[in-house]
Amino acid sequence: MSSVSSTTSAQAPATATVERRTPGRRRRWWAEVGWKYPLAAIIVFYAAFPLVYALSAALNPRGSLAGSSSLFSDVGLANFAALGGTAYWTWVTNTLVVCGASAIGAVAMGGAAAYAFSRFRFRGRRASLTTLLIVQMFPQTVAFVAVFLLLNALGEVVPSLGINSKIALICVYLGGALGANTFLMYGYFNTIPMEIDEAARIDGASHAQVFWQLIMPLVVPILAVVGLLAFISSFGDFILARIVLTSEDNWTLAVGMYQWVSNQLTSRWGLFAAGSMIAALPVLVLFLSLQRFIVGGLSAGSVKG
Repeated sequence: MSSVSSTTSAQAPATATVERRTPGRRRRWWAEVGWKYPLAAIIVFYAAFPLVYALSAALNPRGSLAGSSSLFSDVGLANFAALGGTAYWTWVTNTLVVCGASAIGAVAMGGAAAYAFSRFRFRGRRASLTTLLIVQMFPQTVAFVAVFLLLNALGEVVPSLGINSKIALICVYLGGALGANTFLMYGYFNTIPMEIDEAARIDGASHAQVFWQLIMPLVVPILAVVGLLAFISSFGDFILARIVLTSEDNWTLAVGMYQWVSNQLTSRWGLFAAGSMIAALPVLVLFLSLQRFIVGGLSAGSVKG
């Protein structure tokens, strides 16, 4: 009996010590980890509420935002069905053509320029890099008037490169993003060892073979990042597309859908919300398919160079 009582008395202080430590552990857990969960919930709500609001407006058959205070009070597919009676799908095609060509061109031009600056040593290399950096410091709005006048004059000589031409808009996008893409890819190209180029040239490979067959497969992450950024930036652009494209058949989604809500008396917010829901799918699919390259491409290109 004495041994049992001594064992019980020995366990009691240990239990009391554990109970005293538990509140301290909880406070430490909240201080280090726990506070992140409420913050994450607030961020998710802040990010998801506009999407839920737009989806509710898209499913509202009345086509207005007057009764939007109660979400999903009236649900229907009338707005989505009404898209077929507009030029919406023509705008979708125009947008995908312009954005796809801009993304491919940005990857090709940026990759070639970054490879030249990273691998070759020529007179004016540093000055050219500095010039690209300085040009990128000016806001894009400064060039709107110049772009319009240039395309207006160029269209008199080459109509396919003038105002109201999708090719002209693609060229404007490619020129505006060349500097930033070159700097982003230049840092990533510097992470590829020069010994790969030297070994390939010893085996008789040309610069074109080294670039296309060796270097380009090694820099796929940064190519995916640049292509995604170029696609998204041109997909959401409104001002340049509105300046260059003047006819309804050539409009992109940003320009065409703006016409539905530009007049306060005839605003078609339901149609606009339905179109925006469908328009988000290409960007979402592209982002999810390239997601595994994004983190590696951005981090490696930003810390080395």
